[in-house]
Amino acid sequence: MPDVFDVAAYILHRQGRMTTMKLQKLCYYAQAWHLAWTGRSLFPERVEAWANGPIMPDLYHEHRGMISISQPPAGIGDVSNITDDERESIDAVLDAYGDMKPYELVSQTRSETPWQDARGGVAEGELCGNRITNEAMRGFYGLLADAEA
Repeated sequence: MPDVFDVAAYILHRQGRMTTMKLQKLCYYAQAWHLAWTGRSLFPERVEAWANGPIMPDLYHEHRGMISISQPPAGIGDVSNITDDERESIDAVLDAYGDMKPYELVSQTRSETPWQDARGGVAEGELCGNRITNEAMRGFYGLLADAEA
């Protein structure tokens, strides 16, 4: 199984320079839709419901302080760890979300049930480390996938 750094490296390889916020949201959607389509996790790292939408803390800490990024730091992320099946999911996510602006992705993820449920009663803008579970993502995006079929 690839890790979130492998997925991020693949996204950067395909899309080029982007904000770290956009990279976070694209990694989130890759995980969520891969779960919906295959029932399997794309990467093992935790997803949390931060104020600006879903975040993978491990990825955040690696890019902390950077506004944009064009390639992963040396030695982090290996696109060869991603299978053809996983690439297919990531490519479909990039086709659907890759042209969106970071603020659009923040707004969209914050309007969706997995983030809202994980935030619970946490006030707008407050810190929150609550987990967005694979089950929540699979359930929500699975319903959307079924509706599109």
